[in-house]
Amino acid sequence: MPRTLAHVFALLALALPGARAPAQPLADIDDVLQPVLRRHKVPALAGAIVTNRGPIAVAAVGVRKAGTGVKVTARDQWHLGSETKAMTAHVIAALVERGRLKWETTITESFPEMAESFRPSLRKATLAQLLSHRSGLVENLPWNTLPRGGAREQREAAVRMLAQAPRRFDPGADFLYSNTGYVVAGAMADRATGTSWEELMVRTLFEPLGMRSAGFGVTGTPGKIDQPWPHLQNGRPASTNGPAADNPPVMGPAGTVHASISDWGRFVADHLKGARGERALLSPASYRRLHAPSPPGNYAMGWIALEREWAGGPVLTHSGSNTLNYCVVWMAPRINVAALACTNQGGPVAARATEDAVGAMVRYHQR
Repeated sequence: MPRTLAHVFALLALALPGARAPAQPLADIDDVLQPVLRRHKVPALAGAIVTNRGPIAVAAVGVRKAGTGVKVTARDQWHLGSETKAMTAHVIAALVERGRLKWETTITESFPEMAESFRPSLRKATLAQLLSHRSGLVENLPWNTLPRGGAREQREAAVRMLAQAPRRFDPGADFLYSNTGYVVAGAMADRATGTSWEELMVRTLFEPLGMRSAGFGVTGTPGKIDQPWPHLQNGRPASTNGPAADNPPVMGPAGTVHASISDWGRFVADHLKGARGERALLSPASYRRLHAPSPPGNYAMGWIALEREWAGGPVLTHSGSNTLNYCVVWMAPRINVAALACTNQGGPVAARATEDAVGAMVRYHQR
């Protein structure tokens, strides 16, 4: 998942030509992704073109592990990193609609027994500020020092750790991309419902959208090339796959979801419908709240809100990486299209490859 703001601002340079709806259904897009794969020399690429009807074109090219001939498939699962943040914010919005939480709920309202240990300004940090990176919380905590236990228990321990953690600014005063904020928001959802964030994701999002491939953590059986293998920035395979090749489960709300490119596309399609004011899982007001940036800056809740001429106006975008995988989505509600891409490599080359893949897919869509 993103470690700094670098992944966010790398997106801002992407510019795509004008797009319009195709006159007929789209064919297979392997030929669209292959040139991008060759140009950037990443192990594999998966891509999808999505409209309010869902994914309308999907492809995967390349190999699961560099140096082998094991090809990726369109059914393979990809680590989505911080694309998880939009999903966490979606689940929180559903809880707000049900009256289990409020956007204005503070950390201390969720954890009153810890209130006295927090600095006065931290006590005022709200759920909305956590999800929009305006809480002032540090980017990351020393996750590996948390006491052993389940992810839900570790998230609560992370909240307790805030008493000693540095703050960057008072809540609402500035913007700082913070995985910690999303972990705390997940803990607030745990506490409000008595159910883990993981179970809330399954019940609220994966099951209603039919995201059967979705789950948590790095995919694949350790030692077996049965899913895309993670790769270093230089393109070399990581020494291992499986749980050891990911961030700890406590960081789930900030970025550990995996899914097939089609199933991720189902989530994107729901938000495309929501952004267009069409019937979707949440209310129109919830999508407006999730997609609207809070000043300063362009960050909303798991989405970056921008303007692009090719999109006829507003776009929503985000990327995700756990340093060994990379993915990106661009969504243009006015022209009813989104494009998303994944690769099983981390770093700047992977970022450029996925961005180029998105550009190629949008150009294909405009034909």
